[in-house]
Amino acid sequence: MTSRLVLLGPPGAGKGTQAARLSTQLGIPAISTGDIFRSNVAERTELGQRAQRYMDAGEYVPDEITNDMVRARLAQPDSAQGFLLDGYPRTLDQVAELDAMLAGLDARLDAVVELTADDEVVVQRLLGRAAEQGRADDTDVVIRRRLEVYHEQTAPLAEHYATRGLLRRVDGIGSVEEVTARVLAALNAS
Repeated sequence: MTSRLVLLGPPGAGKGTQAARLSTQLGIPAISTGDIFRSNVAERTELGQRAQRYMDAGEYVPDEITNDMVRARLAQPDSAQGFLLDGYPRTLDQVAELDAMLAGLDARLDAVVELTADDEVVVQRLLGRAAEQGRADDTDVVIRRRLEVYHEQTAPLAEHYATRGLLRRVDGIGSVEEVTARVLAALNAS
């Protein structure tokens, strides 16, 4: 079974939910930049304060901050046998940085899973989550801006990984269990 994975998809496509399930199923850590950012914001670290400005505007945190965080996380012992990256890479520059990080660890990606979802479904999911969880970063305007940024900057990664033979596209709409089954089937087929 694949052990070094990247999970792509628009905000609200279910990446966090699937990352947690796949982490358990595959026995590898799920590494979420969103969780790392939120933790730093809650703890009011210098990194958290810097990241907060971008997150509040629906923008991505600059590569230099994100790359350093991911590099440190991949160097931890629990990542040696595999990992699932959720929220990284988000740009082609970050793809190159991740490739360099992995080369330094004498490792490579096994697969990239893209969860697909219609933009309007995503907006409704995120508005519902904001109401349930009181998340200040999930307003209609910010969600739509995050989707624009995703389509401009991150969606091209799927095509890049497809040309490398690593991409597995999976429909992210359906029950949590159905989507997990689709992801596992796509990984097993590779």
